[in-house]
Amino acid sequence: MAQISTTDNNAAPEAVAPGDRAAEATKLVDRFSLWSGAAGLIPVPVVDVFAVGGVQLQMLNKLSQLYGVPFSENRGKALIASVAGSWIPATSGIGAASALKVVPFFGMLISGFVMPVLSAGATYAIGKAFIQHFESGGTLLDFNPPDYREFVKAQKDKWDARRKGGADTTKEAAASS
Repeated sequence: MAQISTTDNNAAPEAVAPGDRAAEATKLVDRFSLWSGAAGLIPVPVVDVFAVGGVQLQMLNKLSQLYGVPFSENRGKALIASVAGSWIPATSGIGAASALKVVPFFGMLISGFVMPVLSAGATYAIGKAFIQHFESGGTLLDFNPPDYREFVKAQKDKWDARRKGGADTTKEAAASS
């Protein structure tokens, strides 16, 4: 007989101090951003985009657990698509970078540089938007992506600064949350 897991993904998180929770959430977003960048390296067009989406969905699940917010996979997929859709330049760039992989050698080479950066940056911005939403007491049901358009743009700028060797914004973000 197969053993049934008693772990509930929607269970309340263990006692974590609010300041520690924001720092832990920032670490999660950083880690999933790196995984998203790695998923962007998948050499098969479209598969890479789905892999990045899967990483983002897993990140949202973990953030929901950390904040004690009930997680629904279908609602999570819809929210991530909605957030990404409201951030048109990045999502169209990800699609274009993925499509470049069809072009032998040069397409793969260019996409190999562009896709990981765009994927990681988008994941970082989406994660930070959800952290801010959860910190303010929000849930997946009341998240409105257009409300976070400017916030996502600011997070993208922070990601770009970090990528270019700017100041460590992880500590800044944790302190401002």
